[in-house]
Amino acid sequence: QVQLAESGGGLVQVGGSLTVSCEGSGFPLDLDYYCMGWFRQAPGKQREGVSCHCTKARITYYSDSVKDRFTISRDDDRNTVFLQMNSLKPEDTAVYYCAASTNWFILDYSLRRNYEYWGQGTQVTVSS
Repeated sequence: QVQLAESGGGLVQVGGSLTVSCEGSGFPLDLDYYCMGWFRQAPGKQREGVSCHCTKARITYYSDSVKDRFTISRDDDRNTVFLQMNSLKPEDTAVYYCAASTNWFILDYSLRRNYEYWGQGTQVTVSS
């Protein structure tokens, strides 16, 4: 079965950088057939979409709150997706989740129902 495993979370100071990774396994097709997204959930808040990349559709999405600070990338040969986070703020503190969609194109990347597979999450804490 498809499994997603996030790693790379941790504690970082305000203004710092961190890269989280998501390694997938068990995909019936090559990873480039799947849109891959990142979500996050802060304590007491709903899970929100952060970024998404669809290789076949050649499209990338970012939420307004992370645009120009975060960069999503992927190594489809290694079944791995990355989220590089720069200029981190305290409000970026959350559990970050990786998600995979069986659709090669997603119109609304922020809808959780568009993704069939989820990782367990990795904690990112930004200290001031």
